[in-house]
Amino acid sequence: MPLIKKSDKICDVLVVDLRSHSDDRGRFSEIFRKEWFPSLDWSMVQSNRSDSSAGVLRGLHYHHKQVDYWYVIKGTIRAGLVDLRKSSPTYLSSQTFELNDKSDLGLLIPTGVAHGFYAVTKATLFYIVDHYYDGKDEFGVLWNDSKLGINWGTRDPLLSLRDQNNPRLADIPLEALPG
Repeated sequence: MPLIKKSDKICDVLVVDLRSHSDDRGRFSEIFRKEWFPSLDWSMVQSNRSDSSAGVLRGLHYHHKQVDYWYVIKGTIRAGLVDLRKSSPTYLSSQTFELNDKSDLGLLIPTGVAHGFYAVTKATLFYIVDHYYDGKDEFGVLWNDSKLGINWGTRDPLLSLRDQNNPRLADIPLEALPG
């Protein structure tokens, strides 16, 4: 059983310190079990792989319905999270996590927490979600909005056109943010 730690900055974010088993043949890690998250009505319905070149920043994205669970298969990323749940006691709190292929850490990102990552090196992120992709539940906020307080460790990342055009938090109506 892994050691599951709560974030000290954002409610409901969990860091999963996985247990790996190594020998001269290589390494084995169990990276996900539904039973590790008993408070969630978790039904994994989709898994995804995201490959990024070094210097790419993806995000920030958030959902009203979807939970994400991330695991880095290759390389190093800096994950940035911001609590956008207006009813949360940690509303607008932010946190970064270094995840890489040697750390054996999983990251559970609850609904309403904006998330993104900066590829410090060429990286492959594997993630599972509890809802099928729905473009109507895909929202964004500008990655470098100073109100969010995320230190990405870069000022000039490679961004998609969509992420370049995400709005600042001040331009998102409060009623459009997650509950």
